Amino acid sequence: MEIKLSTANTLDTGTTWSLPTLRSVTQNRMLLHLVFWSVYVVFFGLLYGSYIDDYYYAFMVELVELPFKMGLVYFNMYYLLPRYLLQKRYLEFFVYLLLLLVAIGAVMQFVLMPFLIHPLFCSATCTEDNLNLYRFIKNMMNVSYVVAISAVIALLKNWYSHQQSARNLTQDKLEAELQFLKAQIHPHFLFNTLNSLYSLTLKKSDNAPEVVLKLSGLMDYMLYEANAAMVPLEKELNYIKNYIALEQVRYGDRVDVQFSATGSIAGRQVAPMLLLPFVENAFKHGVSTETKNAWIRIDVRVTEEELVLLVENCKCGDKASKCSRDMASGIGLKNLQRRLELLYEERYELEIEDEPDSYSARLSIMFA
Repeated sequence: MEIKLSTANTLDTGTTWSLPTLRSVTQNRMLLHLVFWSVYVVFFGLLYGSYIDDYYYAFMVELVELPFKMGLVYFNMYYLLPRYLLQKRYLEFFVYLLLLLVAIGAVMQFVLMPFLIHPLFCSATCTEDNLNLYRFIKNMMNVSYVVAISAVIALLKNWYSHQQSARNLTQDKLEAELQFLKAQIHPHFLFNTLNSLYSLTLKKSDNAPEVVLKLSGLMDYMLYEANAAMVPLEKELNYIKNYIALEQVRYGDRVDVQFSATGSIAGRQVAPMLLLPFVENAFKHGVSTETKNAWIRIDVRVTEEELVLLVENCKCGDKASKCSRDMASGIGLKNLQRRLELLYEERYELEIEDEPDSYSARLSIMFA
């Protein structure tokens, strides 16, 4: 067995910067609400003050009206929106909201202005003429601005929350399916390896202890490291090499296995147990018929953009040919394709060539 592995001893370590202070601020609901109302008062105070050329009066009006606007906003956000609008009871929502706007406008028109705002802040300039229908409608519109702004924010937050929940649910389903697909590989692999060990014990082969030792190493990787979403490519290739060595113990010189890996693999990541099934099937479906002069070619090429795995094996006899056809249309390939779809989506290509005398699989994966 010829093994060529080229690695580069370079490691690109990145520094992750975090902003705990900003995060803590965004998670403090009371502080966020305080910032919102402060910005609201400043913005509309400046806007109204520039219009009437009296900033003191404008800010005092905003501060006096603020508790009534806050009450309406929070009543709308925490009662009307979830109880009526989000339940698609649109007519009731708009009727109740309109009635509240009229009530708040009436309070501002007939209570706040004549008994508080006018006497305290503009007793010399404000007159009863200001308390007309135009002013009443203007008060309602003034309240409507903040209600509309807060409602949009609440609806966007609700939409984002639902999107996150749907995304998390989809991700949980995908992870569960991936775990199920990966779990199917483990019993399949153990079954094949134990069969190999069983055949060696029947022959009372001296290689049986070596097989047990190598199997122990493979199981250690499979049980403790392959549970991660991604593993270093170097470990995955070492796992494949150990598997090949295990099969070499079984077949000896009857199978010519050539394995080569070229390119820089330092820092590269790959999904665990994704490449092994191609190699495993080359042994199982290509040379398991105890035929002499069998061969397997495994080539791994790594570039800056992609990982390419090419596995070829001969079809040694009718039984091997039939097994290869079964592999091309059976559960093994479907399992692999589904995992590739879930893990790499449109970043992979899988080509299968089923020739009369050989079988090959070429997998190309684009690095993220």
